[in-house]
Amino acid sequence: MNYPETTVIPARKGIAFEVRRGSRLKIINTHGSQVLDTWAFALDDMKEYMSMEHTRSATSRIIPATGDTYVSNQFTPMLTVIEDTSPGIHDTLMCCCSRKTYERLKYEGYHDNCNDNFHSALASLGKQLAFTPGPLNLFMNFPVSGTGVITREPPVSRPGDHVLFDVKADLLMVISACPQDIQTVNGAGKMPTDAAFQILN
Repeated sequence: MNYPETTVIPARKGIAFEVRRGSRLKIINTHGSQVLDTWAFALDDMKEYMSMEHTRSATSRIIPATGDTYVSNQFTPMLTVIEDTSPGIHDTLMCCCSRKTYERLKYEGYHDNCNDNFHSALASLGKQLAFTPGPLNLFMNFPVSGTGVITREPPVSRPGDHVLFDVKADLLMVISACPQDIQTVNGAGKMPTDAAFQILN
């Protein structure tokens, strides 16, 4: 499957695409404060997926740094961080937002959410999964205090910041431009925006 040089990830929506081993994947925070819930699966077996808990075990970090590798639930290398122009603040602890998230926030009616975006993006490629793995929340700023308290802060990334990955396996990727507009997850303005990715050979 061929993609244009830059593919837009629409605000509040999800997108699914394939990426091959040996290529590089550049995920771009176009406007600077957009959180991107990111998943990866083995292309030939979706039961193997990028796992935040396995990655934390493999790297001994809450936020993997440049040179670290995100691994699968079988410890297979999937994505190695080779460049990060942002301050390096991302999240590997939180689940993606869902309908229940907005119910808990007292939102009335339906609200776009990353869980539905994830499954809709898979469906667009004729695929489905019975559950939603924990995502890599790129650019999300949820610091953990010394006493273990998690706070929700605006991203510290800037317009055009990107993370560049070395792709270590043939992968099916899903990325959701988080629709959160009640809390400051996507910046003080609470305004979800589009983002972009590039596949580089």
